[in-house]
Amino acid sequence: MSRHHHQRGPSAGPSQRQLRVGELIRHALAEMFARGEVHDAVIEGHMITVPEVRLSPDLKLATIYVMPLGGRDAADVVAALERNKRFLRGEIAHRVNLKFVPDIRFRIDERFAEAERIDRILSTPEVKRDLDPDKGDES
Repeated sequence: MSRHHHQRGPSAGPSQRQLRVGELIRHALAEMFARGEVHDAVIEGHMITVPEVRLSPDLKLATIYVMPLGGRDAADVVAALERNKRFLRGEIAHRVNLKFVPDIRFRIDERFAEAERIDRILSTPEVKRDLDPDKGDES
């Protein structure tokens, strides 16, 4: 019996393995942040959520999306995480059973700000008027 490996196109999305490893890393980091295991004044002063971890197809790079509660000091938090990258990667190695631990990089999760922007647009009078089915075809 031979194994068939299908080539995935660029629009195919992440593999099950990428998703699974990303979730394991996400849980490990969220637990470390919740328990205050990262000893850095900036990190200790914020509640940090980890909404998503995306892995490259070869699992060698993990992009970790973070958001401090309320979005305050986001750039400072990312800088602090980058300063502690070596420690965090070592802790991931201990907590997640992987043959190779990916390099990690941190990014601000912009989805909340984008969703808020879309909500603001949808609540403008012009858009409400266009979306109201009762005020449609009055001609």
